Amino acid sequence: MKVILLKDIPALGQAGAVKDVKEGYARNYLIPRGLAAEATPGNLRALAGRQQAQLQRQQREREEAERLAAALEAAVVEVAARGGEGGRLFGSVTAQDVAEALVQRGFAVTKKQVDLAEPIKMAGFYKIPVRVGPGIVAHVDVNVVARR
Repeated sequence: MKVILLKDIPALGQAGAVKDVKEGYARNYLIPRGLAAEATPGNLRALAGRQQAQLQRQQREREEAERLAAALEAAVVEVAARGGEGGRLFGSVTAQDVAEALVQRGFAVTKKQVDLAEPIKMAGFYKIPVRVGPGIVAHVDVNVVARR
């Protein structure tokens, strides 16, 4: 009997897969527990529709992330911090500071997306990687300015 897996089952496969299983296993275990549905033509069409919608959603999210990455690559963000002689900062510029500067410029970025290896302690220009989507990283130009 062919069934459509509704949840991941380690011995059978991942959700959305169509598997051929023994009828008793399907009728007595998989279907009553909501782990699978019978692979009728209607259920297969619904599965194809869900997979198509998921692909379109993923493509739309990827395009949106690429657009955001392109906008971030073109942006130069200025972060001001108190500093002393020679451009040495009294504190440091953190991922939170960079994220706040990006939000002020209109970008929807959180501090978790800013991949700053260690806090910035000197004034100057930096290229900071910002993760905007799965596998998409934009490098933002950040100008750290020391104020007295």
